[in-house]
Amino acid sequence: MSPPSFNYDVVIVGAGIAGCSFAHALATRSEKPLKICLLERSLAEPDRIVGELLQPRGVDALKSMGMEECLEGIDAVPAHGYCVVNEGRNVHIPYPEGYQGRSFHHGKFIMALRKKARVAPGVDVLERTATKLIECPYTGKVTGVRAVNKTGGNSEEGVEEAFYGDLTVVADGCFSNFRSKVMGEGAAKTELASHFVGLILENARLPYDEHGTVVLIKGHGPVLLYRISKTETRMLVAVRIPLPPDLKEYITHAVVPGLPSQLQLPALQALEKQRIRRMPNTFLPPVKQGTKHTKEGVVLIGDSWNIRHPLTGGGMTVAFADALVLSGLLGEVVNRGDDLSNWEAVSDVLHQWFWERKGLAPTINVLSVALYELFGASNESLDALKIGCFKYFERGGDCVAGPVGLLSGVSPSFFTLFRHFFTVAFYSIWILFTHPRLVPGRADANGKPVYAVPGIDEYPTLFIMSIQTMWAASLVFLPLMWTECSW
Repeated sequence: MSPPSFNYDVVIVGAGIAGCSFAHALATRSEKPLKICLLERSLAEPDRIVGELLQPRGVDALKSMGMEECLEGIDAVPAHGYCVVNEGRNVHIPYPEGYQGRSFHHGKFIMALRKKARVAPGVDVLERTATKLIECPYTGKVTGVRAVNKTGGNSEEGVEEAFYGDLTVVADGCFSNFRSKVMGEGAAKTELASHFVGLILENARLPYDEHGTVVLIKGHGPVLLYRISKTETRMLVAVRIPLPPDLKEYITHAVVPGLPSQLQLPALQALEKQRIRRMPNTFLPPVKQGTKHTKEGVVLIGDSWNIRHPLTGGGMTVAFADALVLSGLLGEVVNRGDDLSNWEAVSDVLHQWFWERKGLAPTINVLSVALYELFGASNESLDALKIGCFKYFERGGDCVAGPVGLLSGVSPSFFTLFRHFFTVAFYSIWILFTHPRLVPGRADANGKPVYAVPGIDEYPTLFIMSIQTMWAASLVFLPLMWTECSW
């Protein structure tokens, strides 16, 4: 007996950030009424420790899709920029004037997005677990998905149903069950370098209110803090793999002492009261879809296709921007009287989308991984770059405005990113030769550490270190640039 079947124009797997926004945008931007099915394995409020900070460009994309009200009524906090803390010194990095981001509980935001998707014309939001792509036995083209309805019937396994669509969109996140099946030989492999370990601090006071805070701790990964409600502050500790055997002990003794003094007690209290949670930080470069190597009839969006390090909070911004552009392009296909089952037309859209996103997505993706490598310096050369980056921010002016314009997504430019990154590298070398540094084993009459400018006798060693520093910068940036900008 065949499973019950349902026919739609578009079937979307995953009612998260990308799935909800894409469903709403496509439904509202198409002149022809579309039937869209949005499947999610659980419509209960999710509980995650990432996806809580939305950059200004993401806020603008949300507004362009008519979904800005999703940021209201969820206790969201305005975000006006960043503060970077290094060895007790702060540098203020405000967003460009007139722009602001938002931070919030991920689950509350997701529920608001789902509510908005439900009221979009022609959209059905259903609790189903997608299990398998349905393919034409003759052409291999994807024509929909099989899913299990666990609330239907008397079976504990649930009832299997078939959802057919002219186009299937997979948005099932970073742990996608369908990525390799869709991409085939062209599938890229996720790279795991670290985990974010998460806690919520109660009534904590950040150095700058309504700003994200990045604390650089020598010898360890950076710590990211931002408010997610009026009284709660998220703390994310970047921990490289392999993870320490005792995370609580590691954070207590290696991380907390490096936090600003006003954050140490709230952090210790959170460690005593809460379960420590962690989230793997992976990187997945985008691979062009709609080619001979990928399945026909199906498209990947969101983290199922492209992942960056969450340190800069750029993931939702990229997802919303992608949903905005792709829905507009597919809407044009429908509006000119074509059909989304026409894979040639959809392939042309995927090609155009791949190139239109090249301004924003690669900039945010590369910046996120590059900053993590610098801020979580794992060797002496990267540590020199970390110090140089912090001192570069301290210069102010364009040394702050340029990078934050990239970080916020307000003024994305790969050339600007390249220029600032390697300017930081050269500035780091300049600092090696000209800035006072700690003299090991020496103290003044009052017992305070002595700092001195390197002497000429140290120049040969510093020259070798400068080469190593530039080499380290190139090893961080250039492979990332290649993976994001290759054809």
